[in-house]
Amino acid sequence: MDGRDRLRELLDAVLDEDNRTLGDMAGDAHSSPYHFSRSLTRDAGEPPVAMKRRVLLERAAWRLRGGTTVTDAAFEAGYESVEGFSRAFRRAYGHVPSQALAATTSVGHWLPAPNGIHFHPPMSLWVHTQEQSMDPLTDLMIQHDLDDSRDLIALAKGLSDEDYRREVLSAHAALSWDGADTSIAAVLEHQVWTKEVWLAAIEGADIPPRDGDDPASLLARHDAVAPRWLAAVRDIDQRGAWEDRLIDALCDPPESFVLSSVVAHVLTFAAHRRQLARLLMRANGHEVDHGDPIEWLRARTGVS
Repeated sequence: MDGRDRLRELLDAVLDEDNRTLGDMAGDAHSSPYHFSRSLTRDAGEPPVAMKRRVLLERAAWRLRGGTTVTDAAFEAGYESVEGFSRAFRRAYGHVPSQALAATTSVGHWLPAPNGIHFHPPMSLWVHTQEQSMDPLTDLMIQHDLDDSRDLIALAKGLSDEDYRREVLSAHAALSWDGADTSIAAVLEHQVWTKEVWLAAIEGADIPPRDGDDPASLLARHDAVAPRWLAAVRDIDQRGAWEDRLIDALCDPPESFVLSSVVAHVLTFAAHRRQLARLLMRANGHEVDHGDPIEWLRARTGVS
């Protein structure tokens, strides 16, 4: 009625560089922290602290692609350490900050948002009115799979080559066309290869090369495919394309697959292989965690 854009005022308070805490934001908006958080969450569908963290990560991704150092991007985004920033960035984008410049343009700097509010360079916001936020369960399962797979490959770097390649299981194959999953090496290679080949089908590319199955090579392959897989699933969700059909020319003869079933397929066998890798590591006398998404989320958020 008085010409004020109250939502814009609240957003300005969230994104002001000097407002580091919820109390700072609320004070700048002439509100109590409780009412400030309640109003913004109601009107924008996202708590103010979560929004600020996300938008600053988007700005950091854009800055990194422009040549900003990881250290500068970390402190500009309000992180007290490069390590904390790197963990948050990798969980958000699927790759570490140092890989931002080399990331494919299809990944972009926008992260999923319940309100379409994003960082728009150089210093403003963009409100994408057609956006919908991915279902939290799907997003959690995708990100847990990527994090857990990477952790297992990193753990395998500490194994002897004998333990890594020892065939413990007899002729076990999770999927017959992938080959036997009888060793840690085979299981982890298939874990990475599945995403590589399905992305090739989605992108209409040729069958990708299988460049090495030693842990160091697998880690490089995983770090290359993870952000692309995360971006592909988010793109399917953003376009509402879950029921679209993919005609996979890599099959002989070509087959059609519903995109939702492709993602469910990858998640199903990825979960099986992550637990299979743990079974094989324990069989070789190595300790490994449970791979529980409850424990993963607690470690990620710091909430018990």
